[in-house]
Amino acid sequence: MPYKFNDAGRDKFPKAKYRVTNCSEYNESLRRRGDLTIWVSDDVVKNWASPRRKTRGGQARYSDLAIEICLTLRVVFRLPFRQTQGFMRSIARLMGMDLVVPDFSTLSRRGKGLRIAQNRRAASKPITLIVDSTGLKVRGDNGWHEEKHGAKKARKTWRKLHIALDPVTGKIAATELTSEHVGDETALSALLTDIDDDVSRFLADGAYDGQGVVDCLIEKFGHEVEIIIPPPKNAVHGKNAQRNHHIDVIAQNGRMNWQTKTGYNERSRVEAQIGRWKQAIGDRLQARDFDSQIAEAKIASKTLNRMTALGRAAYERVV
Repeated sequence: MPYKFNDAGRDKFPKAKYRVTNCSEYNESLRRRGDLTIWVSDDVVKNWASPRRKTRGGQARYSDLAIEICLTLRVVFRLPFRQTQGFMRSIARLMGMDLVVPDFSTLSRRGKGLRIAQNRRAASKPITLIVDSTGLKVRGDNGWHEEKHGAKKARKTWRKLHIALDPVTGKIAATELTSEHVGDETALSALLTDIDDDVSRFLADGAYDGQGVVDCLIEKFGHEVEIIIPPPKNAVHGKNAQRNHHIDVIAQNGRMNWQTKTGYNERSRVEAQIGRWKQAIGDRLQARDFDSQIAEAKIASKTLNRMTALGRAAYERVV
């Protein structure tokens, strides 16, 4: 949809209102997010130590699971490394676990390039995949210092987070963190690497309009995948038959009608998920090293999926 398509007459359209129909269940799921037993289970003791390595080299003291649990607490409660160590140490003491908690330097070192195993279940039928991207801050202040004291604006660094969402389950199917210089079309191939389910529909905004995206989707999911990407206003026919059909429908019936018929408006779900990410996790990455930032993004994605599994809000429109 074009930016502010109906902006001139926006005041003539009443804003849609919705209400939550499962308030008690949803409120309980929000409370459970703060339950420490959700993030630290009782069986972590037997998997806390690293398995004995059979190759040459030093023996790691902590397993990847132990590091992941500590870093998950860091992401959920937005803690520095030292406070994460103290927090995990107090949890182990309160739960009666005999654990030696990794120190802050071990968490920082092991967090670089840590492989995060996502808990996924194979879908029984092909899914719909919605893709979008957003920016996450790395460092740099909020501008107050420059405005108050007239200081020179510092160069800010940020990363680009690419998200693939399954709208039926509400869970993040895949994430990819890149630098700000990597385009959406370029990052798509790496984003789809972790997706093992069959995909019947693919939705994305106009930034993904390109033959490279089409070739990548056909190679990954086959020729049967339905690609719903809005072509630009001056688009012309090309090699892709689906895109040519979209151009013809928009020319005949208008873009708004095309959005309704194709279900393109469902793409707003991934935008809502991005807003949920920045509200629950934050709009800033805590790590400074790029490999650590990738692991942090993977952990945040897994954390949001666990929050979703606790319970989702069910809405209905108020007439």
